[in-house]
Amino acid sequence: MKHSLLYCLAAASLTLSFFYERTLPTDTSAAPVPVLAEASLFPSWTPDMPVPPADDHTAASSRDSLAYNYYAQTLGLKLDFDENKALLRTVTDWLGTPYRYGSSTRRGTDCSGFVSRVFQEVYGITLQRSSRSMFQSVKRISKAEMEEGDLVFFRRGPGQPIYHVGIYLKDGKFAHSATSGGVMISSLRQAYYNRNFYAAGRVETN
Repeated sequence: MKHSLLYCLAAASLTLSFFYERTLPTDTSAAPVPVLAEASLFPSWTPDMPVPPADDHTAASSRDSLAYNYYAQTLGLKLDFDENKALLRTVTDWLGTPYRYGSSTRRGTDCSGFVSRVFQEVYGITLQRSSRSMFQSVKRISKAEMEEGDLVFFRRGPGQPIYHVGIYLKDGKFAHSATSGGVMISSLRQAYYNRNFYAAGRVETN
């Protein structure tokens, strides 16, 4: 019985000794434990130093890349990331607007109404209201010279009047408001538009 009691006391003593040694010191004057992760990962930085701000140019470039990728996917274009972003954004915003003859609002627009609104929003230029009068005010260019922002005009055959206008983007594609689907992106390579394409014109922006 005496030996059993001694064994219990010895075990209790060892247990208390173990917990005592593992307890963190409460003396605030003791040197703090060094944070090895900070010392090794950021050797030239300390907690009292300000965190350097993000590179504004890098952040802007990242935002531009995201925007251009979005426009490329939405408009079905292969972009070089140096196109007129305001033009791409405005055309994207108008996509899906229904066709409405004589109107030029987001509730509905015809082809010339769409073109005139885009030019007003992007370039601050007021164009004539009809496709025929627009053609009279542009600089005529060849199909091979077309650049983004140029206008493309259509007629149904030789001697027929111009009846449709759109805004050229790139890769043979243009934005327009069609009677069959409202504001959309189409290709000049499509049989209908290839057959009825008449001319391209450039609006003087100066």
